[in-house]
Amino acid sequence: MNVAQTVDAAQVGFSPDRLARIDRHFARYVDNGQLAGWQIVVTRRGEIAHSSCYGLRDREADLPVTPDTLWRIYSMTKPITSVAAMMLWEEGHFQLTDEISRWLPEFADMRVLTGGSNLAPVTVPATEPIRIWHLLTHTAGLTYGFNQASVVDALYRQAGYELFGPLGTDLAAACTAWASFPLLFEPGAGFGYSVATDVLGRLVEVVSGQRLDEFFAGRILGPLGMTDTHWRVDGDDVGRLAALYAPDPMTGQALRHDRMGALAHHEPHLHSGGGGLISTAADYHRFTQMLLRGGELDGVRLLGPRTLRFMTRNHLPGGRYLPELAVGGFTETTLEGVGFGLGFAVIEDPVPSRVPSSTGEFYWGGLASTAFWVDPAEEITALFFTQLMPSSTYPLRPQLRQLVYQALID
Repeated sequence: MNVAQTVDAAQVGFSPDRLARIDRHFARYVDNGQLAGWQIVVTRRGEIAHSSCYGLRDREADLPVTPDTLWRIYSMTKPITSVAAMMLWEEGHFQLTDEISRWLPEFADMRVLTGGSNLAPVTVPATEPIRIWHLLTHTAGLTYGFNQASVVDALYRQAGYELFGPLGTDLAAACTAWASFPLLFEPGAGFGYSVATDVLGRLVEVVSGQRLDEFFAGRILGPLGMTDTHWRVDGDDVGRLAALYAPDPMTGQALRHDRMGALAHHEPHLHSGGGGLISTAADYHRFTQMLLRGGELDGVRLLGPRTLRFMTRNHLPGGRYLPELAVGGFTETTLEGVGFGLGFAVIEDPVPSRVPSSTGEFYWGGLASTAFWVDPAEEITALFFTQLMPSSTYPLRPQLRQLVYQALID
């Protein structure tokens, strides 16, 4: 599959001259050495209005970005896991208000941090159990070790859970470990970007009786024709994988990060529903088209349209926005005017962010600066791929929004 342009941009309301500004702008990042290369796809009304590649997928090997380049999508795995869980919800396996301990008993009798240090944490019993909707909305009180913003983060790191967990640890064992740590806050009382989606992936395993990778392959990736989306890259595909980079702290130049990048060549011991997949623009394009079309693509329906609309409402307690609830040091979204649904950030009010978008637009991104959004009001999807971590290095995502919407003239 490829992502070649399928329609004259003007036929779907875009100015071709204005769309060209996207490539000119992001080319400067490559020309300045800040990114090795990138790929961008913009669609409207189901047609690809703009598709472009620039720079190198592997700068040291002088290999260009091509339409079939493979990218580590990290947290863009999360929406796929959320779709998987909601597919099981649609089948009646659970209610969103159910306690997660019904399937994962290790999460019964959780405790909440109130003070102390990582050597002597002070905790009290949680008064609210972790429920399934808490996992979908990152309001469970869990965290990530790499956040480095709290005592609980430090406890995760001490146990080897900075990103993917100790070598040889599978998803079941990881959940047992995470359940042994105190929570950052009472479930439902805050927003903490976390391993919640990994725990959700374990729920998918227990409820379905399949490993997460098997469920993905049989129920989502295969039916949607996402044939290039995998948990590792091997064989003839190795040459298509983009190298991973991080900014030099002194110069800002992109430096190769093979220690972490090499993990993509090995079958993961922990199938991370929160950050484990590698994909292509063509494959993720199919996923976003399914979302735009209300859960269906090319005759394959994963979710009902009302389920998708429900998932992309703001489910944060009291309908509040993320700045009022966010705890910890890391999110992959700007927070102003933004709520959170069941697996996606949701734009409630575009004005506070000072970046054009539509009310009801939903999105997320990945650690290596990949990003997507779906705008049902304007019938737009947009995809951005590169391999620079962390995603907070440059304002790539708001700049892409700015440049896409300025090009829409109908």
